[in-house]
Amino acid sequence: MKDTISVKGKVILVTGAFGLIGKTICESFLRQDARVVFIDSDKKKKTAVERSLRDQFSSRNFLLSLSDITDAKLCNAAVAAAVKKFGRVDVLVNNAAIDAKFDKKNITSVNPTRFENFPITQLDKSYEVNIKGTVLITQAVIRQMLKQGYGNIINVASVYSLVAPNHDLYDFGDGQTQYKPVDYVITKSMIPNFTKYLATLYAKDGIRCNAIAPHGIFNDHGNQFVHNFSKLSPIGRMADKNELTGPFTFLASDASGYMTGSILTIDGGWTAW
Repeated sequence: MKDTISVKGKVILVTGAFGLIGKTICESFLRQDARVVFIDSDKKKKTAVERSLRDQFSSRNFLLSLSDITDAKLCNAAVAAAVKKFGRVDVLVNNAAIDAKFDKKNITSVNPTRFENFPITQLDKSYEVNIKGTVLITQAVIRQMLKQGYGNIINVASVYSLVAPNHDLYDFGDGQTQYKPVDYVITKSMIPNFTKYLATLYAKDGIRCNAIAPHGIFNDHGNQFVHNFSKLSPIGRMADKNELTGPFTFLASDASGYMTGSILTIDGGWTAW
């Protein structure tokens, strides 16, 4: 049988490519001989990411595009640059998102305000990236895919696209009430139906669209967070970032050729309770 679980030679464009999930899957795709376009707006990370990539991979196989997906012109330019270098875009991974993270490095910047007092300005910021930005870059890529006559889109959803947060996860026993901010839950909740909308609208054009809903990726979280998560998770632990590379490879490959409009949940059984 032909081995179809392969991304060899595929041109894969990934947004939010300098972050934990983005960088992990991009490097995995490169190790599997794909051609990868990194799109991210974080200027501070670009130099370090580029240096790391040049140490491991041929520059012929990747392109770093410092771009803001909330700007339609920049989205079009990023797609044009990808096509100029690689000739096409086979796969789009919509990974970019604003998310309040509870790891040691970022927990102090989380806005702990409960819903009734949550600042609308923060919701506006999340809307710009998580919804508007996702729509704009998808429009730009789909126009290219329609020219090609085929394409494959993978949206990154979240368990919080499917169920509400269990706020016991954020009780660290220090008397400080914590909540998963509502802006992420609201904006990520659009991903499953957006995925189905694209899947059904463009199926006859040869364009597939599926989503991955991950949860609990370990990234130097504090002991209490890890303890809480492990207690609430059926599988009893957080995920290793590399456990996402298989599902992403599967959806990016021809092995998932009869899948469209599906949500692949990678959550250690969190939503099975």
